[in-house]
Amino acid sequence: MKKLLKKITRYLIFFAVLFLSLSVFSVLFYRFVPVPLTLFQVVRTLIVSVEKGSFNFQKDWESKSNISSNLSFAIIASEDQKFPTHFGFDVEAIQKAIAHNRKKNNKTLRGGSTISQQLAKNLYLWPARSYVRKALEVYYTLLIEVLWSKSRIMEVYVNSVEWGPGVFGAEAAAQRYFHKSASKLTASEAALLAVCLPNPIKYNPTKAGSYLKGRQSWVLRQMNNLEKPDFLVD
Repeated sequence: MKKLLKKITRYLIFFAVLFLSLSVFSVLFYRFVPVPLTLFQVVRTLIVSVEKGSFNFQKDWESKSNISSNLSFAIIASEDQKFPTHFGFDVEAIQKAIAHNRKKNNKTLRGGSTISQQLAKNLYLWPARSYVRKALEVYYTLLIEVLWSKSRIMEVYVNSVEWGPGVFGAEAAAQRYFHKSASKLTASEAALLAVCLPNPIKYNPTKAGSYLKGRQSWVLRQMNNLEKPDFLVD
């Protein structure tokens, strides 16, 4: 029995060291190399393809210099205003989300995830809710914050995030919805794209109703009031 336990322990240690080594290497690797495809994108594309009965996948990687800083700034204003200063987690937002979700009369769940957490999920994990996935999300978020700059986090995020059925990244979204390069996005267009992120399958920038337009106006006001981070340059 003792020999069996020792053998199991050795295997567990081996796989733990292997996972740590591979995860650190992959985060370091993507610090410098464009991300070609993620598990999240594959799963989301397959799910949407089955639901809609047709396949669509649009994704074009563009460097930070080819994406208007209006978009990154709009996303920060809309999704995570503490992004330039936090270390991957917004404790206050998490506490508010927990309090909101505990109320029985709330029909919708509120998330407290930061841009860094969303990137960790989009880049390394899968679109499902579980304690295991959340634990891995925390782990990868910490790795990303330690090994990447804020500028790199935003660059990979805007190139990876979903903006509609089979539409991933800023360039694909700009071409799909505004028929222009991501480098040419105006503040108004960027704000409209940003407010679609909470539910990119439901919200369409070209069919913005009163709710999206109201959110767009709010984001534009936030962009006027917030100080633009130094790492956001055109």
